[in-house]
Amino acid sequence: MAAARQGGAPAAEALSDASAPATAEADTSVTASADTSADTAGATRRVAQGAPVPPSPQPNADGTALTTTASGLIDTSNAFFTPMGNGRSCASCHAENSGWSVTPNRLQQRFAVSAGADPVFRPVDGANSPNAPVATLDQKRVAYSMLLTKGLIRVGQAMPANAEFSLVRTDDPYGYASAKELSLFRRPLPSTNLKFVSTLMWDARETRTVAAGTAGASCILNANPALCYATVDSGLLTQASDAVRGHAEAARELTAAEQRAIVNFEAGLVTAQSTSATAGSLTDAGATGGPAALSAQAFYFGINDLEAGDYRTRATFNRNAMSMFGAWRNLDAPPRPAPGQRPPAQPAQATAQNVARASIARGEQLFNNRPFTINRVAGFTDQLRVPNRVTCSSCHSAPNAGSHSTPLLVDIGVADARFRTPDMPLYTLRNNVTGETVDTTDPGLALQTGRWRDIGRMKVPTLRGLAARAPYFHNGSQGDLAGVVRFYDRRFQIGLTQQEVADLSAFLRAL
Repeated sequence: MAAARQGGAPAAEALSDASAPATAEADTSVTASADTSADTAGATRRVAQGAPVPPSPQPNADGTALTTTASGLIDTSNAFFTPMGNGRSCASCHAENSGWSVTPNRLQQRFAVSAGADPVFRPVDGANSPNAPVATLDQKRVAYSMLLTKGLIRVGQAMPANAEFSLVRTDDPYGYASAKELSLFRRPLPSTNLKFVSTLMWDARETRTVAAGTAGASCILNANPALCYATVDSGLLTQASDAVRGHAEAARELTAAEQRAIVNFEAGLVTAQSTSATAGSLTDAGATGGPAALSAQAFYFGINDLEAGDYRTRATFNRNAMSMFGAWRNLDAPPRPAPGQRPPAQPAQATAQNVARASIARGEQLFNNRPFTINRVAGFTDQLRVPNRVTCSSCHSAPNAGSHSTPLLVDIGVADARFRTPDMPLYTLRNNVTGETVDTTDPGLALQTGRWRDIGRMKVPTLRGLAARAPYFHNGSQGDLAGVVRFYDRRFQIGLTQQEVADLSAFLRAL
């Protein structure tokens, strides 16, 4: 892997991947007004009492998601759930009922119940600008519109010193952003399934490079010069503190015991879709979806790496990274007649459930095996020594998790000016040497490295539990998974049929 390739451990922009215990790229906190339903109200009372509660199926538009833990309980006395500073906890942006992130519909419920007073609604990063007026309910609706409509937290970052580029123009509809502090709107990454991550935060800012030989460091195979990363665990510990001091505006640092408790809690969460509204249980008839199988899934730095192959087994990259639903193939096909019998004139029709299951299985096959040509993707086509003919599993290569097992940040164009919506700031950056300019809504990794070639690069996220946490991409630009599939189809001219779009979408919803 090229030495320039960088990444980080999983984290959230507001409270913790979208997207720290108090960061917004990963949703780790839940407040008393998180939902209006009776069961959530009961769970909230138990949280307030600090009682361990068993994970329960969480309904979403596509069925239910479920979280597993090593103890079988969610310990709500953990510091993850403790309000700090401005009243936020990690759970404020990382809620079980939202795939351990936040979603617009849940946020709207919280806003309505609390009249905009829920701790998630704080000007520091919940508002479109920290200077936005929030004295009245109407002002709050306007100020928190990006959070309410797209589940986006504002991440303020300064232009890096000695960068290879300069900020020459800012078009911020909220009148705040400048070189001193760009406003970047990002989805909180989930604070679950962290065992499958190699990169923290969308822009990898909590993933540190370290010298070769550093205790616990993981190094890119065959990189010259050496490129090594600190442990994800150490990044999560730092992220917890950064989130509490930043997003929760706490006046004190977390104690070492609080840091460790938070990281141990979130690192033990495993979440996946467990039932489908159309296909039923995702573990029936030989399928291995759901969180139980996922919790047993192997993962380590370099597993099934695209460029170097598997770091431990030395096996070459296997594009069949997803292997949960093979038993459902052809369930919608007419049953075969017994030997010696003639097929019936009118074969029996498959049940609606089997039709849905077969669609998921076809989607898995498409994910693994439908080839397309990848082009103009910074971080991939300009740095990896691999063919440009790829499949979805080339980037989402960690087996049955859909993350990338070594830091991989790429620019697929989501932040390009051509996709900018009027509610997003737009920044014009100029190369200090060539004079070339680029318009972007989020420079991504480049704000950490200062390098021109890193503009727009974001981490490859983990794919499990997707159905619980719409909208998608770091900026919430796609409201559903069919939109995500169509984006890739257009961007890379894959040529998917309507049926293939439906099948791929069905598979992603079942993760």
